[in-house]
Amino acid sequence: MTTPFSPLRSSLLLLLALPICAGAATADDWFEKKSEWHGFERLHFTVAERPAYVVVPKETAVGKPWVWRARFPDYHFEMDVELLNHGFHVAYVDVGGMFGNSRAMRIGDHLYSFLTKERGFAARPALEGVSRGGLFVYNWSARHPESVACIYCDTPVLDFKSWPAGKGEGIGSAGAWKQCLAAYKLSEEQALKFSGNPLDHAAIVAKHKIPVLHIVSENDEVVPPAENTYLLQAGLKERGHDLPVISVPLGTEKSHGHHFTHPEQDRVVQFIRLHLE
Repeated sequence: MTTPFSPLRSSLLLLLALPICAGAATADDWFEKKSEWHGFERLHFTVAERPAYVVVPKETAVGKPWVWRARFPDYHFEMDVELLNHGFHVAYVDVGGMFGNSRAMRIGDHLYSFLTKERGFAARPALEGVSRGGLFVYNWSARHPESVACIYCDTPVLDFKSWPAGKGEGIGSAGAWKQCLAAYKLSEEQALKFSGNPLDHAAIVAKHKIPVLHIVSENDEVVPPAENTYLLQAGLKERGHDLPVISVPLGTEKSHGHHFTHPEQDRVVQFIRLHLE
């Protein structure tokens, strides 16, 4: 015997079907998990088989501007927090142990493509490089100069012969130098003749007039500014391009001068906002 069909039964069947629909893909299924980063939501995902994340502002600024942090994202993080307060996103992908090599560049390309094409981020981010992150920032900028709004670097490595090789006045790191040679697939002899370090990219930075700002500590024995930032500054000046430098007289003794309290955080925030807004 067939049960008569009624409006009540129809409504019940519709309600039973709703949980099935709710399980369908949503706009939030692109990330794998959430966490908290200095008071902001952080979305974790994988790109090119490497862990990555985006920190989300409370309110997104027009055009979805973003900062791309290279290495040590929790060092001098206060400026990124302030940029989040102004509606900027902060992105990071782990390219540790690659020292800005070609593999790191390809991973960076994947992150950039995903965020700009799939997530609607601005086409020209600000790049921030801390210490060895300078290798990534400048190498990627030389690869895609038209896609960089500005560069800010904190005690950056700009020549791996300075660090980790320690071929100048710096203390170097024998273990990291061995890793660096392996990452680039170079012998030490080949590495000492290598012409793809950030210092070699001065002409590209100057040609594309990429705004730059650095901070260094004058007693830095790990990444001596005379072998890194000041050499790039001179190379850019020869080509008619300025590299302003915030100079800190003394970094901490414990860090061999490499770490310090940042004296001009507002200046960095204003620099990045100027070129992204």
